[in-house]
Amino acid sequence: MQQDTDYRDLLGEILAWLRQGLERAAVAGIASDKLAIDPGIGFGKSGEANLEILRRLPELHSLGHPILLGTSRKNFIGRVIAQPDPQQRLYGTLATVALGVAAGAQLFRVHEVRPAREAALMAWAVRQGAFPSLD
Repeated sequence: MQQDTDYRDLLGEILAWLRQGLERAAVAGIASDKLAIDPGIGFGKSGEANLEILRRLPELHSLGHPILLGTSRKNFIGRVIAQPDPQQRLYGTLATVALGVAAGAQLFRVHEVRPAREAALMAWAVRQGAFPSLD
């Protein structure tokens, strides 16, 4: 999966690929309000590229769809925190969830739901300057 990780313009290529996917969905008759975008963290990207995507996540808002972030237990987190065991990468995952919320991501694919939800709620409260409605 990580064999072809060279990009001339990482975010430009991701945005172009996502635009094409949105166009294919429209042609297939899928309603635009039913779509989210996923930059594909961990898929065909180096660890450095994954970090760049996280830093530049706000640029994906230009597509006008909710952003889905799937960083849970990924290898690049293991490299950053020097943890080879994917099941021991919770805290690194939670950091990426909080940073994702701060950057405007709205959907998260995670393995440990409760801790990720709590990290997301806390980050959301800080970002919004308000307590979330838990109804």
